[in-house]
This record gives sequence, structure tokens and C-alpha cells, in this order.
Amino acid sequence: MSDVADVDEVGGGIVRTSIATTAAFGVAALAATAFPDQLGVPVAAFDVALFVVGTVVFVLALLKGLDRSRTEQVEIASLFFLTGATAPRAVRLQLLGCVAVQVVVAIATSSIRLYTEVAFGVLVPMLGLGLAGRWGALHGSFPKRT
Repeated sequence: MSDVADVDEVGGGIVRTSIATTAAFGVAALAATAFPDQLGVPVAAFDVALFVVGTVVFVLALLKGLDRSRTEQVEIASLFFLTGATAPRAVRLQLLGCVAVQVVVAIATSSIRLYTEVAFGVLVPMLGLGLAGRWGALHGSFPKRT
């Protein structure tokens, strides 16, 4: 089975959600940077909503990881950063790539529009990290506890 098939079959909805929200954030952040007076407040509200959703998903991933740790050796790095053999390479690249894009867009746009509503974008990478953790918690491969 190829890595691409793994993405589609196992947790593909989480991966697609991460890609879609990253794209929406990128478009919104760039639009707010170009038109801060018109779009600053709505995009800030969107950024806060993504942060809240990301925080909830992060906590759910952590709780599921804790549950799995009863029978498996779940490490925080493996759970949220999909290190080692936790996830197929394609899944890891896509989910962590989304986190990286979110961080770069957040820092770039916030740096351009310091002290404005655009700076709320720095909260958004919590969503990407939460989604990566959720994938790891639900579909990650961890060694059995000894």
C-alpha cells in the first residue's frame, strides 16, 4: 500500500480538514493584510475561532492519547509531531506541512501589520497541531507497553 493510499484510507478526513483550513487561513490572512480596515475584525474573529477549535481538538487528542497509553507507549512527540513510525510519511508531511505553513503565514502577516487585528493569526497554528495530534491519537502506530 502506498503512502498516498494511506492518506485517503486512514484519517483522510483529518488531513483534508487540515489542508482546507490552512488554505482558508492563508487566504484570509493575506486579504486582511491587504485590507486591514475592512477585513481586520472579521479575520481576527475567524482566527480566534480556528484557535478555539484547535484547542478543543488538541485536548481531545491528548485525552485519547492518554487512553491509548494504558496499553501502548505513547509519547507526546509521537502523538503530536508524528515522529518515528507513528504515521506514514505522506500523512506526516501533509499534517506537519500545514502546521509549518500556518506558522509562516501567521508570522509574515503579523509582522507586516503589527499591533492590528491581523496579529491574531499567530493563534491559528494551534489548529494544525491539534489536527496532527488527533490523527496520531486515532490512527497512529505506537509500540505495545511492556
